[in-house]
Amino acid sequence: MDCLHCVRTCFGFTRGPNYKLNLVKEQLISNVVLDTSNMGNDVVIVKNGHRICGTGAALASAPIVQNKAYFEVKIQQTGIWGLGLATSDVNVSRVPLGNDTESWVLRNDGTICHNNEAVFRLRETPMEGDIIGVTFDHIDLKFLLNNNIVEYSVTGIRGSELYPVLYVDEGAILDVSFASFQYSPPPGFDRILLEKSLL
Repeated sequence: MDCLHCVRTCFGFTRGPNYKLNLVKEQLISNVVLDTSNMGNDVVIVKNGHRICGTGAALASAPIVQNKAYFEVKIQQTGIWGLGLATSDVNVSRVPLGNDTESWVLRNDGTICHNNEAVFRLRETPMEGDIIGVTFDHIDLKFLLNNNIVEYSVTGIRGSELYPVLYVDEGAILDVSFASFQYSPPPGFDRILLEKSLL
């Protein structure tokens, strides 16, 4: 795959017919995006804060404050990638994440990692075009692969504020949705709410 294709894909020059409609819908529903003030030095965030490419990680612009939160990530292009949760202390310039005590991530090889340990491996390795759902209820972190719940949940996650996190390397491109979902969230789960929305 040539570099020009990576750049075109990252910047959205291969958009589908509903790209603008979906982007406007996402912006109206949710103010949560990938945070350009809390991303790695070599990260590129486009599509109004919904696509990450380059090298490094980015946190979402808001922590998870409600009891049951859900977000989705689509693998637009394979490479080295990961997604999950992290504290604001995570090093967003060093990938892969999951090698420290500040992040809990599902990686491109299908492993769920934390503190430099692979705590679980998925039966199926996520592929280009797959959609990964993430649920967190302040007790369990769970992943769904194309709306199928992975049979493992990460427990014992600690941190005063936990943020959705995505990282990429070696040509990977991920699109995140914090509101307009491909699949309905599991019962009781909803989009990430801003703290002021909970009052």
